[in-house]
Amino acid sequence: MDKQQIREFIAKRAALEVKDGDVVNLGIGLPTLIPNYLPEGVTVTIQSENGCLGMAADPALSGGTRDPHWIDAGGGYISHEAGAASFDSATSFGMVRGGHVNVTFLGALEVDEKGDLANWIIPGKRAPGMGGAMDLLVGANRVILTMEHTAKGNPKILKKCRLPLTAAGQVNMIITEMGVMNITPEGIVLTEINPEFTVEQIQAATEATLIVSPDLKEIKL
Repeated sequence: MDKQQIREFIAKRAALEVKDGDVVNLGIGLPTLIPNYLPEGVTVTIQSENGCLGMAADPALSGGTRDPHWIDAGGGYISHEAGAASFDSATSFGMVRGGHVNVTFLGALEVDEKGDLANWIIPGKRAPGMGGAMDLLVGANRVILTMEHTAKGNPKILKKCRLPLTAAGQVNMIITEMGVMNITPEGIVLTEINPEFTVEQIQAATEATLIVSPDLKEIKL
């Protein structure tokens, strides 16, 4: 798969984790593709930590006009659904911290077998900052990572994160182009596999030791 196919594959599988009526927060980058692949009959309300509930896609994608007053937390243009609300970021973070976000989809630099996540800085390099990730990790009901399995051939799923943490022990699930993994007290359980890969190939691309579910199945999109 090329880069775009990988992103689409991950986003399509991630969309299957959303339930009708969920309030969903999307990290910047790959997670913003997820609403394009929601199953038929599933409607969600997208929350953005910079102060929007009822976010919709960039209107320019469908031939509309961009409004500079409507952007997401990453600075990208958005539109809004009927009945959407905008408010200050303090109110938005109050929603997150109050447990009103059902699921957040985030990217990762590193994640480990304890569910620790590092996704905001590489020391010595310029970074935009942590944004709302720290609050989302501890406030959202579910935290799902949507990311490529490796970075330049190096594992991103580790025994222990080496980079500064965003939060410890908060990740519930990891979805990559290779498979779907759940974080459990026993470790990382591989529950679904992309049929283009073998279990051995996935383990070779993963530093942490994977627990292969006895009910391992192929990813169906």
